[in-house]
Amino acid sequence: MNTLALIVLTYNEEAQIKRSLLSAKDIVDEMFIVDSYSTDRTVEISESIGAFCLQNKWSNNHGKQFNWGLDNLPIKSNWVMRIDADEYLLPELQKEFKENFKKIPSNINAIILKRRVYFMNKWIKWGGYYPHYSIRAWRKDEGRYDERLMDEIVYVYNQRAITFKSDFVDDNMNSLSWWITKHNNYATREAVATLSLKYKLVAKQLQSKLDSTKDKRKRWVKDNIYFKFPLFIRPGLYFIYRYFFRLGFLDGKAGLIWHFLQGFWYRFLVDAKIYDLEQRAKKESKTIAEVIQEHYGIDIQE
Repeated sequence: MNTLALIVLTYNEEAQIKRSLLSAKDIVDEMFIVDSYSTDRTVEISESIGAFCLQNKWSNNHGKQFNWGLDNLPIKSNWVMRIDADEYLLPELQKEFKENFKKIPSNINAIILKRRVYFMNKWIKWGGYYPHYSIRAWRKDEGRYDERLMDEIVYVYNQRAITFKSDFVDDNMNSLSWWITKHNNYATREAVATLSLKYKLVAKQLQSKLDSTKDKRKRWVKDNIYFKFPLFIRPGLYFIYRYFFRLGFLDGKAGLIWHFLQGFWYRFLVDAKIYDLEQRAKKESKTIAEVIQEHYGIDIQE
């Protein structure tokens, strides 16, 4: 019989975690939180809803943190599902799980879900952002995340997936300033991940490939096409492609802010950090790995 465990990674998510857990509570058999020592009421709120919480020090990437949860949580279910603290399942998706999950045949080992992004209370429908398909549930012993610093992907062994029709929502309730700080940190991690790939440094990450899910196609395109373009040129080209050719302008003012910040500013910041690290390595006669460790405290060989 199919049973389902929900796993959510958290750090100071008291404003959002209740919404996330309640949206999944009626369709899962177990709820788990892997918390990075929150200083707010995240754990208290989660436990009041019925989640089992374990704390583990943050280790630079979501994939490693989630895999720690797979290895250390007392999971009894034979399926696991991941949603983030700022995500929630729509009633239509809850209904689809209730009607179909228990009947999934034994030859299926993964479920692909469809995400819709909200930004400033606006559904971002254009610019290639909807629909976004990714594996979010799988048989527990048949999949793990790679441990790339950014854009981690779950790899299901001998993947045999089905796709549910309804959506879950990514809608962060924090301020724009919080979003900018978050993406500044993401830019650091993506710059480090990109240099790790470029210089063939030791890092636990699986090779990208074209596949049935958008996450894997996106990884392949970034590694094999986007990063082949020159620094600082590619963010502009990407923004033009997204905003004009993929009709991002139809998302209105909130869409303009989203596509510009996420599609241009963020990508330009990644390039600036790549350039800075490579220039520092040349000037200081150090390896890229040494400069990354010195300036960002990230040990890519960890």
